[in-house]
Amino acid sequence: MDLGLNDKVCVVTGASRGIGLETGRRLCDEGARVLFVGRGEAALAAAADGCGGEYLVADVTDPDADERIIATCAEQMGGIDVLVNNAGTSYARSLEELTDDDWRAQYELHVLAPMRLMRAAAPRMAARGGGRIVNVCSSAGKRPSQTNAAYSVTKAAQLSLSRVFADRYAADGVLVNAVAPGAVASPLWIDPGGLADQTAAAQGISRPEAIAVQERKVPLGRFAEPGEIADVVLFLCSARASNVTGAAWSVDGGTVAIII
Repeated sequence: MDLGLNDKVCVVTGASRGIGLETGRRLCDEGARVLFVGRGEAALAAAADGCGGEYLVADVTDPDADERIIATCAEQMGGIDVLVNNAGTSYARSLEELTDDDWRAQYELHVLAPMRLMRAAAPRMAARGGGRIVNVCSSAGKRPSQTNAAYSVTKAAQLSLSRVFADRYAADGVLVNAVAPGAVASPLWIDPGGLADQTAAAQGISRPEAIAVQERKVPLGRFAEPGEIADVVLFLCSARASNVTGAAWSVDGGTVAIII
């Protein structure tokens, strides 16, 4: 199936690993011109070199990151057609332990950073005749998790933000959607010191037990693979999603027991 992504200029944030890396690779496979954005230069360079893309080292929480990203697209790639706001992180911390700085940091990363990029990109996409924006949110934004309340609340805000931009730019052909993954076998969860280890330490159980507890919460009985989330993102970036906007697609193995 032709996804209509050949020669489209695509930006993926948080693209050095996990969902972002797999999304960037799949976009490249479809013939898109991809700008991999993230903080780890070596990983970004390897990802871009592997598929003929470009990369930009940037922390999306920096107030000027959006200008640098858009300028790179304009000067080196001729514009922007697709934006995937994937950068994000979480950690295991109880409601009582979360500080004001924790709340602010999660808001900066999951709300203000994607807002600034959408605010910069959407008008430019509209001027080019349309485009696609996909925000990688979380099932925790639909059903709050006690693992990190600040993450859940800011992901809920990111879902609302997605709908705000979808409504504003639909008439201009800029389609804005969100995906809401559950637990993913990405470095965030699986790497040493990641959520599996943090959860195990917080609950006084072993790492395998922590993973098993999480898997039991998923009707499919397992973590998602990063590529499974990237496949859904890819569809929403494509010409085949021409009648989809303002949606929040659950890609969580059935974890959140709601139909919307």
